[in-house]
Amino acid sequence: MKNHQEKIIEKSILIVAFSTVFILFLITLFIFKEGLPFILNNGLTRLFFSTNWSPSDGSYGIIPMLIGSLSITFGALILGVPLGVACAIYLAEFSSKTLRNILKPMIELLAGIPSVVYGFIGMIFLAPVIRSYFGGPGLSILTASIVLGIMILPTIISISLDALLMLPRSYKEGSMALGATQWQTVTGVLLPAARSGILAGVILGMGRAIGETMAVIMVTGNSVKVPSSFIDSTRTLTANIALEMGYAIGEHRQALFATAIILFVFIIILNILAMKIIKKRRI
Repeated sequence: MKNHQEKIIEKSILIVAFSTVFILFLITLFIFKEGLPFILNNGLTRLFFSTNWSPSDGSYGIIPMLIGSLSITFGALILGVPLGVACAIYLAEFSSKTLRNILKPMIELLAGIPSVVYGFIGMIFLAPVIRSYFGGPGLSILTASIVLGIMILPTIISISLDALLMLPRSYKEGSMALGATQWQTVTGVLLPAARSGILAGVILGMGRAIGETMAVIMVTGNSVKVPSSFIDSTRTLTANIALEMGYAIGEHRQALFATAIILFVFIIILNILAMKIIKKRRI
């Protein structure tokens, strides 16, 4: 009876796993079905060799949005990675167990806050401050980078903390026994040992930063132009799709799906590169 129940549970889990993969496959198939005709008929030149996005004139240059997406993602990582890793180090090695048990669930709850709330706070409170002290319209790359940097913190902190806590206690004890200080042990032993887990957290944070839409729409200004500084307004690839898909028809709609394909391939390439870096660091 017990073996029979275990087999049923095993088959059920297997079906759920395959159904998830199948659903992702259908989504991918739909995106490529809708966007590939535009790429086949026009090539990538209309997308990559133009800085003008004007569907009414037949111009579909995605360079401004591509630069905007990369700039905001890079800015979010500059803010989120050091803060996230530093917080994980503090909770794992310097805080008391009681404080860690209180703060860790609170940090994880931050990931459940809707992105529109982050966007609203950035638009109402952060954008005026940036406009006053740095100039520009306020709704800019800098504002979006700060908002996204805060949004990816729970992911980076949680995964980095788990990676540090899962290390064998002998690593720390051996280093301390050799005369190393606690900080030398953290930087010289624990961080290198947990590097793959920390990089996994950074990859997931990067994925959320690239794919975020609602908060980005609210804090970037959505200007379709190549930004010249971090205080300029911009528009990301995801925001462009979300803003225009509701009324797009014909070639315009195909161009948006082609943009989704490029974003899809771009994220896959980034993940592959990141995974290769992790494997090299493990060797």
